[in-house]
Amino acid sequence: MKLIPFFLFLLLVSPAQASERDGDCLVCHQQSAAERQLQTSAHSGDLGCADCHGSDHDAIDRGDSYVGVDVCGRCHQQQLEEHRKSRHGMGLHAGWGCTRNVPGRDKQECRFCHREGDTQPISTVQCARFIKQSSEMGQIGCNRCHMIENSCAGCHTNHRTDARIVKDPRVCAKCHMGPDHPQWEAWQTSQHGTLYNALGAPDAPDCQLCHMPQGSHDVSGGLTAPPSGKPYAQQKATDQRQIMLDRCQECHVRGFAARELQNADAVRLQTLELVDQARAIIRDLDDRGLLDPQPTKRLEHPQRGKELVLDGAMLYEDISHIESLFFRLNKYAAAKTFKGAYHQNPDYTHWYGNAEVKLLLNDIRGEASRLRERGGQGRVGVNGEMDEKALEVLQRRHQRGELGDSEYAEKKRLILEQILQ
Repeated sequence: MKLIPFFLFLLLVSPAQASERDGDCLVCHQQSAAERQLQTSAHSGDLGCADCHGSDHDAIDRGDSYVGVDVCGRCHQQQLEEHRKSRHGMGLHAGWGCTRNVPGRDKQECRFCHREGDTQPISTVQCARFIKQSSEMGQIGCNRCHMIENSCAGCHTNHRTDARIVKDPRVCAKCHMGPDHPQWEAWQTSQHGTLYNALGAPDAPDCQLCHMPQGSHDVSGGLTAPPSGKPYAQQKATDQRQIMLDRCQECHVRGFAARELQNADAVRLQTLELVDQARAIIRDLDDRGLLDPQPTKRLEHPQRGKELVLDGAMLYEDISHIESLFFRLNKYAAAKTFKGAYHQNPDYTHWYGNAEVKLLLNDIRGEASRLRERGGQGRVGVNGEMDEKALEVLQRRHQRGELGDSEYAEKKRLILEQILQ
C-alpha cells in the first residue's frame, strides 16, 4: 500500500472539522466533483459525507447506502411533508409494480415499496406498465423520472444547493415532456413560454411560479384532476380551482382566468368521452373473443392476470393492434389535448391532440369492423343488432358493472324475444 506523506495528509483532511466528521472520506475524495460541490454549497461546514451517506464504506460502494428523502427530511421536514402529499410523492408507485416474481429482478427494487426490514408496502402500487422492462431500462428509461418520490437529487442535484438550478423550468422538462405528458413543450411554445423566453422571471409565468409558488414542494396545488383526467370530487375540485385562480390573478383578471380554465375543463371531459367510446369498442371485441392475441392466451398481466386491461395499468407489449391504437389515443393524443388546453397552447390542443384523437378513433372503428367481419359477427349494443354472442356479451357487461340489474334484465328480455321470433 502506498503511504501518503504526513504533510500531504494534513492538507487533505483540513479543515479539522471536516476531518472529524468524515473520517477517511477526504483522503480519496478531496479533489472529487462531489467534494467541490459540497464545499461551495449551503451545507459546507455543517454536513460531512458521513452525515448523509453513513460510515459503512462497503455499503456505500455496493449502492446500499441510498440517500433518499428521509435523509434530507431530517433537516427539511416541511419540504418533505409538502413533497409527500403531492403527486411527486407517489412517483414510484404511479409507475411500478411488485417485482418479486420477475426473473432476474434487481433486489434493490424492493426499496421502492418497502422500508428496510419492513414487509408491509409503503403504499398501494397503482401501475405495472414498467414491470416488464429490463432492469437497465427501468433504471434509465423509467426510474430517472419516477424516483422523484424518494430522491431530492432528481431536482436539486446531489451536492449543490444553488437555487438557480431548481428555479430554472428546464429542471422540470426532463420528466414533464414527451408524448404522454407534454407540459414542457406546450408551455414553452405558448404565449406564457414566449414571454418567459423573452423577458424571464418574474415578468412571465414558468413551472415554478404556477405550481411551486414561494418554493412550495406541493406540486399538486391547484390541480382539479389526476393524470388520468378523471375529475376529482366536486368539493375538492372547487377548492383546488380557487387555489389556481389565486395564482392566475397575479397577472390576469380572475373572471378571464376562470373562463380559460373552464374551457380547458370542457375540452378534457369531451376528450374523455371519445376515449370511452374507443374503450367500449375494444371491450365489445374482447367479449366476442375477437382480439388477437386474446387476453386469455397472453402472458399474464403482472397485476391483473389474463383480463383485458385498458386503464392506467395497461401495458404496451403483448397486445393486439387495435389495443396499440387505443394506447396511443388514450396515453398520448388525449393527454396532449387537455394538457395543451390547460397550458394555453392552441396547436397542442387541436392538431397534436384533438385531431389525433379523432383520427385514431376512426382507425379503431375501422379495425373493429375488419375484426368483426373476419369473425363473422355483427355488432351488439349501440345499434341493436343481434347475433349468437349477444347474451354472452350482455352478461359480461353486467359483470363488469357497465349495466345495472334492471337495465341488464330489460336488454336480456329484448334479446331473448328477438332470438325466439
